[in-house]
Amino acid sequence: MTSGQGSAGGRGGSVGQGGNTLPALTEEQERRLQEEYRQRVKAYDEIEDDLRASRTFQRIFILCLFGSIALAFLLGYTVIVGLWEAKPDFTRWAGLVIVLGLWVALTWVIWKNRKKIVAHTGLLRNALQDRQTAAAHLPLDSPSALRIYREASLDLITQYRNGASKNRRVHNVFQLVIISGSIVTSTLTAMNQGSNKALAISTSALSALVGISAGVTGYFKFRERGYNLQSTADEIEKHYNASQFMLDDYANQDGVALPEADRLRLFARYVERLKEEQRKRELQLEQSSSAREERAS
Repeated sequence: MTSGQGSAGGRGGSVGQGGNTLPALTEEQERRLQEEYRQRVKAYDEIEDDLRASRTFQRIFILCLFGSIALAFLLGYTVIVGLWEAKPDFTRWAGLVIVLGLWVALTWVIWKNRKKIVAHTGLLRNALQDRQTAAAHLPLDSPSALRIYREASLDLITQYRNGASKNRRVHNVFQLVIISGSIVTSTLTAMNQGSNKALAISTSALSALVGISAGVTGYFKFRERGYNLQSTADEIEKHYNASQFMLDDYANQDGVALPEADRLRLFARYVERLKEEQRKRELQLEQSSSAREERAS
């Protein structure tokens, strides 16, 4: 069995399959494996961003295609029925040809972008396999792997806080629509004492918008989701700082700091528990929304 001379000192080997003891890695080998893992993660993130952007553009292209199809039918109707008799024939036919050309162009772009999405999906799958292979080479029983886990928790904190900010923004927008829409609707109703058709239509549209906004906020519970994500991120950050500065549970009863390996394992245990609690809260929100929808139906 080879020992990690010159760096790890007397660190023993890990136990492999069948009870065989694998040789311990030197710090240089661990750094090389960690660098390879970071490169794999970076490549995976870049491909994932490209795939997300391609899917976003695909949705935009599809919306534009639906719009061009609607305009094509509208212009075709005007050409057939002859609603533009006062206009030159060139105006209606040119408009119809332009919209049909836009229709064909968007269809071609969607087809090409679909191939790009398929290619990025395959690359993402291969990058995920490479990342998993690189992670499998890392020694899980070493402090280096636990340090990587602790630093990766910073990305988890950022992810939770970004999700919380997004949910708060959506909730605030819907609340603004509900509050302002209710006030404007009441004002328009008081103003429309006569038979103003435009004000009546505007009042009905605003009332429908307020009702839809209230229903959406009540079903999806954006405020509760944002609160849960923010609280989980704050708890993980608290444990991160406590493990770094050896506070609270990360110190002995006498105030003596725990060994680094014990602190890192304790931190990983707390983070996994917090992640599980967050998943349970999300599931409870989904179940409560589904139950409310079943009662309403």
